[in-house]
Amino acid sequence: MAALLLALAVVSTGLYAGFLLVFRTGIMPALARLTDEEFVTVMRRINEYVPRPVFLLVFLGVVAFPAAALFVPVDGRTGTQKWLVLAGLVTAVANHLVTVGGNVPLNTALAASEEAGTPAAQARAAFEKRWNALHLVRTLLILASFGLLTASAVLSTTSAVS
Repeated sequence: MAALLLALAVVSTGLYAGFLLVFRTGIMPALARLTDEEFVTVMRRINEYVPRPVFLLVFLGVVAFPAAALFVPVDGRTGTQKWLVLAGLVTAVANHLVTVGGNVPLNTALAASEEAGTPAAQARAAFEKRWNALHLVRTLLILASFGLLTASAVLSTTSAVS
C-alpha cells in the first residue's frame, strides 16, 4: 500500500509540475505577445476552464498522496526516505499556499475586472507581472517536490531490490 501511495504521489506531482512548467515555458510567453485585450480575455477563459474535476484531482493528490504515503507504516523504510517524502510534502503544501494565497486571488481580481469594466491595459498591468512571479515560485516548489518524491521512490526501489 505504501509503495502504491508513493507512486501516486510521484505521478500526481509530476503531472502537476509538468502542467505548471508548460505554463511557465510555453503558454505565458505566448500570451505575452498578445494585445492587452487578447491577453486579458484568454487568461479569464483559462482561469474559468482549468479548475475542472481532473485538474482538481491532481491538485489535491499532490498533497494527499505524499501525506498518506508518509503516514502508512512501512517496514524497512529508512529515515532518509521518510525525510524525502516529508520534504516533498512540505514543498507541495508551500506550492498550494502560493497558489491559493497569490495566484487565485489575482485570477479572481482579473475576472472581477471584466464586470467592473476595467480597461484591459489596466487589468493586465495589475495581473501579469505579479502572477508570473508567483507562478515561478510555485513552479520551482512543485518541481522540488517532484524531485524529492522521486528520490524517495528510487531509494525505496533500490532498498527493496537489495
